[in-house]
Amino acid sequence: MKHIIKHFTQTFRSQPDVISLAAIENPYPYNPFIEGLDLLLLVIRERNGAAGTEHMRFDGERILIRTIDSDSMQQWISSGEQRNLIEWIVRGEIVLDREGYLMNIRERLMLFPDTMKEQKLLIEFTGFLRTYLQAKHELENNNILDAYSHVLSALHHWAHIVLIEEGQHPELTVWRQMRLVHPGVYKLYEELTVSHETIQQRVELVMLACEFTVMNKMKACCTLLFRLMGDREEPWSILELQLHPSIEALHVDLSLLVQKLVKRSLIREVAVMPDNGDTEALELRYMM
Repeated sequence: MKHIIKHFTQTFRSQPDVISLAAIENPYPYNPFIEGLDLLLLVIRERNGAAGTEHMRFDGERILIRTIDSDSMQQWISSGEQRNLIEWIVRGEIVLDREGYLMNIRERLMLFPDTMKEQKLLIEFTGFLRTYLQAKHELENNNILDAYSHVLSALHHWAHIVLIEEGQHPELTVWRQMRLVHPGVYKLYEELTVSHETIQQRVELVMLACEFTVMNKMKACCTLLFRLMGDREEPWSILELQLHPSIEALHVDLSLLVQKLVKRSLIREVAVMPDNGDTEALELRYMM
């Protein structure tokens, strides 16, 4: 495998827009870590829009080449859109790195700065809120298997929140670490998946825990949004919040979150006259 990596390193080194190259070998057959192939080459280019996927064969080995531009990579890291990306960066062998670009990103990921934690907490809590409310709706309508599916997703988001609070990237590990980090959440996972109770009883148990525990994390998980809204005295429209650079790249369900924050009296909802002057259809805006 080393000679294959060396071949592609020489090839990409001759391309001036390639900033960094990392190589990740697949340690186990059929492991989805690098999508089932034998070797992943993560190529970071400087030009915008330089993204794509290639499958190649070299000396009997199957190779996945994933190309991404530097701006998109930063967005992916913040949003968690490509969960394997962080693991690739942390565990991969950096074989080409102009001006230490990828090594700096790796060191930053390992430090897990507060700004990144706030972004990921907002993403995971929003995901938790959506799946928890979907589970609650399905349970009320006696759709037990659908409720089970959604509450399992909510439990995953809860586990991610706990790991982030502990300074760990949820992309790197979840339930393997939860037994040590938070045995209580791990126990709920076991109760949901392997308990001898009926499915409905299991779902109801986890839903109750979600209601009393994770909802109390709402304020802490929304620190990023609160700080943004507190930057000005005028109320924000939902569109202004969605398009703000600190929020837009995170791809969160902001409307649902904002409505829940209003109901919990963590932010205020105000009605203002819209720009078109319609006095009957007032626009809802939000402020601290």
